[in-house]
Order: sequence, then structure tokens, then C-alpha cells
Amino acid sequence: MSQGAFSKLAKRAARFTGQPLSFGLAAGIVVSWILTGPIFHFSDTWQLVINTGTTIITFLMVFLIQNTQNRDTYALQIKLDELIRVTELAHNTLLDLEELDEKTLDRYRAHYAAMAHRARKGRIADELPI
Repeated sequence: MSQGAFSKLAKRAARFTGQPLSFGLAAGIVVSWILTGPIFHFSDTWQLVINTGTTIITFLMVFLIQNTQNRDTYALQIKLDELIRVTELAHNTLLDLEELDEKTLDRYRAHYAAMAHRARKGRIADELPI
């Protein structure tokens, strides 16, 4: 399956599964399964049907959700980068931060946490640590 086809599938699946109708269908399947319990004498096979079905659906949905989440995150990062780029007083060094290593991100996080703390006390400093 090509990346484009997978992205289309992921978008459609995310839209469909995020609807109240999808939840209703899933709940209906569970209720139907529960109601058939007495018919199948609550057998191991009866239990295996729901366990297998939910496991397969969950396994596949993880990949679809991750694809959708990645796409949304990439788009959000681009939008934030554009806002930083066009804001006159913004630090352009903050563009594309998601590509930095954890140690550098931790320094930025600590710097902005300290700025927030100083701002709450009435002192604002806008210098960057890097």
C-alpha cells in the first residue's frame, strides 16, 4: 500500500471511528455478543470471538491513529514555525525545535519555565539560553 493510499485510509477511518455512529455500532456489537452468551453457554469459543475481534481492531487502529496523529503534529509544527517566523520579536532559533535532542529541549524548557516564574514575580527577561 502506498503512503498516499494509507493516508487516505487513515483519514477516512479516523473520521468514521470518531463519529457517534461508530461508537453506537461498537456498543451494539458488544451488546449482541453479551446477549448471545446464553445461546453459546458462555463457552470459551464465545469469549474468544470478542477477544480476537477486539484485539485485531485495536492492533490495526493503533497504526491508523498514529498516522493521523503524526500528520496533525507535523501540520501544527509547520503552523507554529510560520507564526514564529512572521513575529518580529520572536526568536527564529525556536523554529523546528522538535528536531533537537532531549538535552537541548530540556534547556529550553527550563529557560521558559524560569521566564514564566520571573514573569509571575513581575520580572520579565527575554534572553535565550542557546
